Amino acid sequence: MAGRGGTDNGKWNGIIPPQCRPNPSILRLSAQLKWEVARDPLHADIDVGKTCGVGPGMAFANGVKANESRIGVVGLVPCAVGGTKISEWARGTRLYNKLVSRANGSARYGGRIRAILWYQGESDTVWRKDAEAYKGNMERLIGSLRSDLNIAYVPVIQVALASGEGRFIELVRRAQLAIKLPNVKCIDAKGLPLKTDHLHLTTASEVHLGLKLAHAFITSFGYMLSN
Repeated sequence: MAGRGGTDNGKWNGIIPPQCRPNPSILRLSAQLKWEVARDPLHADIDVGKTCGVGPGMAFANGVKANESRIGVVGLVPCAVGGTKISEWARGTRLYNKLVSRANGSARYGGRIRAILWYQGESDTVWRKDAEAYKGNMERLIGSLRSDLNIAYVPVIQVALASGEGRFIELVRRAQLAIKLPNVKCIDAKGLPLKTDHLHLTTASEVHLGLKLAHAFITSFGYMLSN
């Protein structure tokens, strides 16, 4: 989710696809909880332990703006940290608390939470016990976020893995695709081209995924307006 498109040997090539260009009506919440014009790498000051490049976020936001005229300003709240297991995001953990703090901060400074985008799980493919626990962990995480952020009707759009660090990729994918909670959607990334590390999506794949996420969000938007 943080985006490794265009990164190699610890550096980002700086190439921004047309679908990811900045727009004055697309903002991001910085690490200092300040709204600013969004641009890749969206997670540069959030996922500070890794090199960030192009992710799906800007393509998502531009796709929403291009196809839903009722939306004015899109605010992105980057929270992803690469290489983490879902257990590290459980209620009460450091990452969970930071996510909730940033989400609440976005609302305090003029935002309204309209969706949660979730692309994670590669690190849960290493050990069978983690893969088998994924569905329950993800369902609890969704429940915790909806409760703690008071967003019962907001859609959660997750991504089924395209790859993984271990050999239990299909176990995690099946868990992701099997979640049937209300207003939870799953976008399948399987088959999207990967970088030469066989783990991260290429820049073009990140764009493609972002547009798929935008489509899923737009189809949920009318439902949200009625609640």
